[in-house]
Parts: sequence; structure tokens; C-alpha cells
Amino acid sequence: MQFSSTRSYIASEDLAIAVNAAVTLQRPLLVKGEPGTGKTELARQVAESLGMELLEWNVKSTTKAQQGLYEYDAVSRLRDSQLGEERVHDVRNYIRKGKLWQAFEADRRVVLLIDEIDKADIEFPNDLLQELDRMEFHVYETGETIRARHRPVVIITSNNEKELPDAFLRRCFFHYIRFPDLETLRAIVSVHYPDIREQLLTTALTQFYEIRETPGLKKKPSTSEVLDWLKLLLAEDLGPEDLKREGRNLLPRLHGALLKNEQDVHLFERLAFMARGQR
Repeated sequence: MQFSSTRSYIASEDLAIAVNAAVTLQRPLLVKGEPGTGKTELARQVAESLGMELLEWNVKSTTKAQQGLYEYDAVSRLRDSQLGEERVHDVRNYIRKGKLWQAFEADRRVVLLIDEIDKADIEFPNDLLQELDRMEFHVYETGETIRARHRPVVIITSNNEKELPDAFLRRCFFHYIRFPDLETLRAIVSVHYPDIREQLLTTALTQFYEIRETPGLKKKPSTSEVLDWLKLLLAEDLGPEDLKREGRNLLPRLHGALLKNEQDVHLFERLAFMARGQR
């Protein structure tokens, strides 16, 4: 089975090679890139392309590695023991299986997405080393060892908010999703909006790349944001002439889809003020 672009996802050649290499090596694929470049969607498309079920583990700042294995609800067991419940005699009734456990016991090979691993504590990746390496873990409350029936395809995403430990990186196949060039972005847009007028697309993408390359921009707009912007342009039935940016109109039309903080909005307002002063 080989992954490549799908009907709804354009994967660059190097990205497809990275996915297939990780599958062949049976190593986690660590994917980094700007927010909005399709890292999470990649896992969904890999699962669909390879005909596998997708399990998503969305990591938060409070997430602990143990939660991916299982959680033992001692409080509920204590309460049930006080109430004289029969179920209290079987500790398995109080164990909640995590995403890794679900992936390990699946009847078929699955895709396991560990999304935004860099949000968690710095020890989080190291705490998963043995489980991802050996594909097994021990359940202390029951004394059993859970081993993977089929080694899952593990895709891990990171927005590079913090550095990941070297020991963890050594066990991964790494790929950085670069922001797409103009030709690739046009292909991505055509998947989502096949009927968009060529002149509007050319004008919009030219302006979009100009905005991304503006010096001093705090947050560059991403792929997902340009798709939102184009959707708004189509909904408003705007033409290329409506996108002209000059004088007081240096801010892009419907700029709220592209500029996501006040510093960047003020940047374009200052540029417009300076442009007026030079006349």
C-alpha cells in the first residue's frame, strides 16, 4: 500500500515519500510545519488512502502520557465499594482504555494520530518511548501486558512550540511540511473550488503571497486561511478588480480571514499611512 495525493488532499512528492518511508520502517512519522498547513488532515487522508481506521489523540497542555495507555478510576471504585456494588470486585470495570490501548488491540492495522505533541509537558514524549518502541505496556492494576496485535501507523504532529527530546526524535521519521509554492497552492485550491475563475484566482494568490512576504508580519496566513478567504470572495461574488489595494485600501479585502491579530492589522494601516504620505 502506497500513500499519494487523494481527491481532497494534495500531497507533495516529498511528503508522500516521507509517509511511505515511515510505514515501511514501522516508525512514527513526526510532521512539523506552520499551523494550517494540513498536518492533522494528513493523518485523516493517510487513513482513508490506506483503508485504515483513524484514532485521534488530541494532546493538550494538561495531557499526560499515561492517559494514552489507560486511566484507573480509583475514586469511582471507592464510591462503589461504599455502596456495596458487585462490580467493585473486578478492577477492569474501573479502567478506561486510552488511544494507544485501542490501537494496540484493534483487529486490523490502524492509523494513530498524536496531534500537537508539543503542547504537552516536556517529559510527555519521553514517557512514550518504550510503548512506541516495543509496542507494548504493562497494566499494573491487573498485572497484564498489552501488546499490539498489528503495529499501528503512528503520525505525530508538532507546531514547533517547544523542542522535542533527542531520544524521542531518534525513533521517528521526520518531515517538515513547507508552505506550498504557487503551483501547488493552485492545485490545492482547485480541489476545493474547481469552478473558481482563473483571473480571480491569479489576482487573489498574487496578493496572498505579497501579504505573506510583508516584512514585520507577526503571523503569516496559512493554507487553511487562504481557502477561507477564497470562500468568502466567492460568496461575495467579488472579481479581481475588487481586490485592488491602494491608498487607504492597503488592507486586503475581507482581511479578517487572513490577518489574525491586531499587530498585523496595524502594520498594514501604517503602511497605508506611509504610502499616502509619500504622494
